[in-house]
Amino acid sequence: MRILDRMRMILRTLFARHRSAAELDAELRFHVEQQTRENLACGMSPEEARRAALRGFGNPALLRDQTRAVWNWNWLEIWIRDLRIAARTLRHTLSFSLLAIGVTALGIGANIALFTTVRGVLLSPLPYKNPDRLIALYEHTLDQFAYNGIAAGVFREWRRQNRTLSDIVLYSEDDFNLTSAGGQLPEKAIGASSTWNMFPTLGVSPAFGRSFTPDDDSPSAEGTVVLSWGLWKRRFGGDKAILNQTIHLNSRPYTVIGVLPSWFYFTDPQIQLWTAIYHDKPARLMDELAQHNYHAVGRLKPGVSEAQARADLSVIVRRLHDQHLDNPFVSRAADTSPLLQSMVWDVERPLYVLLAATGCVLLIACLNVANLLVARAAARQRDIAIRSALGGGAFRLLRERLMESLLLSLAGGAVGLGLAYGAVVWLVHTRAEMSRIEAIHIDGVVDAAAVGLVVLCALVSGLISSLGAYRQPLLASLQDSSRGSSAGHRQTRMRATLLGIEVGLTVVLLIGAGLLMRSYQRLRSSDMGCVTDNVLTMRLDLFGHKYNQPAQLVNFYSSLLERVRALPGVESAGVAMAVPGMGYWGDEQFAVVEHPPLPQSTMQFAIDRDVDPGFFEAIGIPFLRGHTFDPNRRLKDANQVVINASFARQYFPNEDPLGKHLHAGGKDWEICGIVGDTRHAQSEPPQPIQYYPLYDGEVNNGSLVIRSRKDVEQFAMPVQHILAQLDPDLPVSNVMTMDQLLGKSAASASFNATLLAGFAALSLLLAAAGLFGVLSYIVAQRTTEIGIRIALGAQRGQVLGRVLLDGLRPAVIGLTAGLVASAALVRSIQSMLYHTEPLDPVVFAGVGGMLLAVALGACLAPAWRASRLDPMQALRNE
Repeated sequence: MRILDRMRMILRTLFARHRSAAELDAELRFHVEQQTRENLACGMSPEEARRAALRGFGNPALLRDQTRAVWNWNWLEIWIRDLRIAARTLRHTLSFSLLAIGVTALGIGANIALFTTVRGVLLSPLPYKNPDRLIALYEHTLDQFAYNGIAAGVFREWRRQNRTLSDIVLYSEDDFNLTSAGGQLPEKAIGASSTWNMFPTLGVSPAFGRSFTPDDDSPSAEGTVVLSWGLWKRRFGGDKAILNQTIHLNSRPYTVIGVLPSWFYFTDPQIQLWTAIYHDKPARLMDELAQHNYHAVGRLKPGVSEAQARADLSVIVRRLHDQHLDNPFVSRAADTSPLLQSMVWDVERPLYVLLAATGCVLLIACLNVANLLVARAAARQRDIAIRSALGGGAFRLLRERLMESLLLSLAGGAVGLGLAYGAVVWLVHTRAEMSRIEAIHIDGVVDAAAVGLVVLCALVSGLISSLGAYRQPLLASLQDSSRGSSAGHRQTRMRATLLGIEVGLTVVLLIGAGLLMRSYQRLRSSDMGCVTDNVLTMRLDLFGHKYNQPAQLVNFYSSLLERVRALPGVESAGVAMAVPGMGYWGDEQFAVVEHPPLPQSTMQFAIDRDVDPGFFEAIGIPFLRGHTFDPNRRLKDANQVVINASFARQYFPNEDPLGKHLHAGGKDWEICGIVGDTRHAQSEPPQPIQYYPLYDGEVNNGSLVIRSRKDVEQFAMPVQHILAQLDPDLPVSNVMTMDQLLGKSAASASFNATLLAGFAALSLLLAAAGLFGVLSYIVAQRTTEIGIRIALGAQRGQVLGRVLLDGLRPAVIGLTAGLVASAALVRSIQSMLYHTEPLDPVVFAGVGGMLLAVALGACLAPAWRASRLDPMQALRNE
């Protein structure tokens, strides 16, 4: 029964506290009145009887508090009371509260947004069966080709001979020209071809329909395709009747056999369809040992480590290499990496850098709020001292301070969560091409992290602002607020210390942002070796029976260029397999016919491009010597090659290359010209390039380049009309100017630099506000002292200089510490910099000068106000 009574008491004190309190008051009154009646019976007067009863019974208020203290839920009532007091206090200082909430919201919002991104992209497991057992496979050809692509012949031997993988998959990403019934326009679709076991290896089943079988994955099979959920919804209206229907990919019929789940993605979120690789690729390519055009994924057997699998695959590759010493492109070893790491390697470091930056912003925000709380505590020092003198315990006063900080952090966290949601939506929309972008979403884990950040901010802000606040002697606290005393030195030192830390963190962020911005500017201003203004590009892929023969390809390119060049306003036009800035796009092995044969197992190779004779003029690549291809030499008669200056320097260092011959692709090519260097990527230096004639009919894809003195974008639609006349089923993709193409390739660098610069600007604003607040507080607290100094003859210029010195001192100390810390930390972002040294003196000097200028501007107004004080008015106000 005691247990039941105890439980009943606990429930009553929780849900009926007011009733229990009333019963307690009634019981206390009963005992006092009972004793009073007994005293009256003994002959005492009514007043004397009550005084004696109270004296004997004890203080009812104290007894009430002691009794309530043993109730199980008394702590909750105390916390609720403290929260009410804190809310009432913050409501009375609304401007302070709104400022603190805004600062906290920005810090928490930025951290939640970046934590959500990092967790989704880098930390959350892949949505496959046992994803930690999946590894990406690579070949190691030469030292400069570690983590190289896979040759289909090597994959074949891995599948036959390996002892460490339970399954292994080969795949490649491809562009498809998609056409279907119903009058829909053709479109370019990014897809992938894979071995039939791709989805079983990943442990993924289609949402409906089926996946590939071994029978589908053979050259003699009928074409089959599995659609992504997004393509099914967008192009086919989410109609399940598309199953077993025929669509055309690259002018070949394919039967739709399945649709993947909406959550499925693999390596590239833009992949919209899957086909069977052995059906799609020519049989001769699937036996090649030196064409590294594919990717592979393996699943480790139980109990096998990644290192064991890498060693096992390397033995197989080495055996193949030793059997083909005449072919230096056959690899020597294998490389592996966890599948997740292989998918996010390019964003891993930038995301962690940005997360660290948001951590700095949050810490700056907490320090700023702590500074505001210190200022408010200094203004309430006399009130706190009086409450302490009346018996208020230090823990009780500290608890009130923490409650205020908690309320500010809760409000800031709620606003910050809303800001984070908006930031995540913006990020997903802005960086749609980023790997694993679909995994970024706010869920219960993110909400729990937000709660943790709120508590952390409350503790940091509350505890830091409370350091030493209640240790000052009562008499000293009262004297600090009395007439004629100057500011409390303890609070002043505390605010200056917090401000110095803020400035130091701000400097670190500014240095990092400055380096990334300088790197991005140099990247965008790098000389591509060609004209980029008023140049339009668009991508073409020629597939199907219309382009099976080299003559068909040559006729199409010739007809297209003839019509495009005839458009009014077109200055020149050309076609190239890839334009500068589009990427590597492959290389070609060659030998100089006039040079001695190379030793066995050595090779010469360079980037290769197939271009038409007018391409160089169209994109503004200058001829240094010689001339372009003879346009009349076509198909088998095409035997000329153009090289760039880097090629000439590297392979013909002390001789004239013109008239010499390169042996490549089974035939000899005469070098007819030398052109200037271009960059295949903005961040890469020029490399040797060999240009072969497009009119040999070997290339079925390329970029059309149009140059004009007018606004070149106006030619986008006329050119597409020409293409539609030549081939109604031919889609066009990536219609953009050269400036847009280069901007897209540098989008990641721009995003990282811009975001970090935004965080740095925010921290600089907070630091400037902190400087202004600290100095304004010092001036307000020292009004009497400054007035006395001026009255005793101090020059106003001296007062201005002294106050400025007080304000700039923590800024200079923080700046010095921040520069030292930056020098040690910036090497962590060295891999993100382009032609920019981590200790770039321009960036360090610029940040130092800018911060001093901002600090001077923030301090000037309160310092000027101090120097303009009227001594009599200052003393009268005091």
